[in-house]
Amino acid sequence: MQKSAKRPIPKDTLMEVLGIQIVELNEQRVVAEMPISRANRQPFGMLHGGASVALAETVASVGTYNLINQDTQQAVGLEINANHIRAKRDGTVKAIAIPLHKGRTTMVWDIKITDEDDQLICVSRCTMAVINIK
Repeated sequence: MQKSAKRPIPKDTLMEVLGIQIVELNEQRVVAEMPISRANRQPFGMLHGGASVALAETVASVGTYNLINQDTQQAVGLEINANHIRAKRDGTVKAIAIPLHKGRTTMVWDIKITDEDDQLICVSRCTMAVINIK
């Protein structure tokens, strides 16, 4: 799949609650954007670290799902870590996920989250399990 326009946000999902939109999806990378809003700020007014982790796992999940047999397999999170580099109070953040390992049963993704000025907000690594559903 090549570059694409913004995709509709799936209803009744964490993506909807956080406003996460996939803006690019192909075999080499996944890019998503998330506005900073009341829904994803922590009590002190900054982007919640958990929201950054949710954004990171979302791009890894979508990227893995794009690479597997969607009729017989599913992608689920196995492990994720994150380092929060810089605080952000408003605007939009962008996650770029690059696959480091595309295995038969696991995939590992490197995710960088930046702001509108390409300032690094968070770095994450996410391991996805590929499970058979049929």
